[in-house]
Amino acid sequence: MGHTRADGVKHKVLIANRGEIACRVIRACRELGLPTVAVYSEADSDAVHTWMADERVLLGGAESVDSYLRADRVLAACLELGVTLVHPGYGFLSENADFREACDAAGVGFVGPSAFAMRQMGVKTLARETMTAAGVPVVPGTDQGLPDGAAAQKLADEIGYPVMLKAAAGGGGKGMRLVFKREDIVSAFDGARREALAYFSDDTVYIEKAIVQPRHVEVQILADTHGNTVHVLDRECSVQRRNQKVIEESPAPFLSDATRHAMGQVAVQAAEAVDYVGAGTIEFLVDQDENFYFLEMNTRLQVEHPVTELVTGIDLVVEMLRVAMGEPLSFRQDDVSQRGHAVECRIYAEDPAQNFLPSPGRLHVYRPPHGPGIRVDDGCVEGGEIPRFYDPMIAKVSAHGSTREQAIARMDAALERFQIAGIAHNVPYLRWLLASDLFQGGRYDTGIIGHLGDYTVPEPPEGAEGHAAIALAAILGHRAASRPAVAQSASKTSNWTTAARTAHLRGR
Repeated sequence: MGHTRADGVKHKVLIANRGEIACRVIRACRELGLPTVAVYSEADSDAVHTWMADERVLLGGAESVDSYLRADRVLAACLELGVTLVHPGYGFLSENADFREACDAAGVGFVGPSAFAMRQMGVKTLARETMTAAGVPVVPGTDQGLPDGAAAQKLADEIGYPVMLKAAAGGGGKGMRLVFKREDIVSAFDGARREALAYFSDDTVYIEKAIVQPRHVEVQILADTHGNTVHVLDRECSVQRRNQKVIEESPAPFLSDATRHAMGQVAVQAAEAVDYVGAGTIEFLVDQDENFYFLEMNTRLQVEHPVTELVTGIDLVVEMLRVAMGEPLSFRQDDVSQRGHAVECRIYAEDPAQNFLPSPGRLHVYRPPHGPGIRVDDGCVEGGEIPRFYDPMIAKVSAHGSTREQAIARMDAALERFQIAGIAHNVPYLRWLLASDLFQGGRYDTGIIGHLGDYTVPEPPEGAEGHAAIALAAILGHRAASRPAVAQSASKTSNWTTAARTAHLRGR
């Protein structure tokens, strides 16, 4: 099956990303019969996504600013190879309105929303103003940046403590400060402003009333160019460490049907207010009385999209691609239904014993779990490298079950089977979180990790280290013995090896 533009040109998709999300998009393209182009940095020259795609293009050096963030080189690759669509994945250029406009000017389609929608929802103060005008509930606060700490103190006195200071151009928890006392707000404002300038080159900071013990619940939306906007249910994202999501689940537990329905309707209303097209997420804070407030909109595909796909049976990436090719959504709102429960855990190359310090390196052993209801999204193989230049995510494990209890049990069993050696990782930490009474009970908020206290790295069973060392030595010895007797240059790979490896990875 192939797809062509109105002018008869066959579509070809360049994935402007790396790792597991690049692999995920390539698989969706393959399902639609769309040829693909991978881009890569010097650090990713042997990465899985480069072998899965039909073509590949080197962007530049290992650092993101020299490769994956080089919009000019990405666009040049599109024009050189006859690419008709760019899928940005998440991160990097995915919410870069200037890049979107450059694609439009060059006649290259962008799998995502317009530059207008990105700008309206990307600047937090402008998004608050837009949502307020659209009748979407927002947390009490300001729609404009504050000039100094004294102004922040005056407004905080009016709306009441605690308050949250936020970078207007921010995300990922950067440029945020939670303030409980009047005497702390000026120094907190100055700190938030410095951090905002360092991370976003924009020191604009605004203020919101802090919701006590909130839940972080988001709603997935999809919209096409034919006037159809739907919500694809909700996700609970309250398990966060340093404002970064760790575990997500769908549906959000212990949320009334009335609130769930209202949030879906408001999410559609928010998307329509900016003429949104593609996949996006409306994020809400929910208080203990189930009042919910707009937090932000992510104008891209979310990391945690697999749980939504598992409980609805809807392939969000395929829908994104179809919408970008001018097709209507393949379903309507009434077709969306909840099928069981799903949980996702993010597997990171980081060391919980060293304050979660990134742990890049070679995956001497990498054996992801399989089984009923288990899905693994990754972009690495045994013997591959987790580079130090990028986010240290190794994989995402998702578990689906007919009930929440079954999904959690399947997840724990899958994590227990996950074999990783050569680098530190957070799998034991994730199992600790899953086993906690707070998570098991389902009545938790964004403070769950703080409530659980310090994590203690479990001691390995007696003799386990020795057994692990023996097993690793055996694996490495077998790998060495399996190599060809005739040494070859490290920079050269035989055509037979290349062909075999490519065929294997394209079948993943």
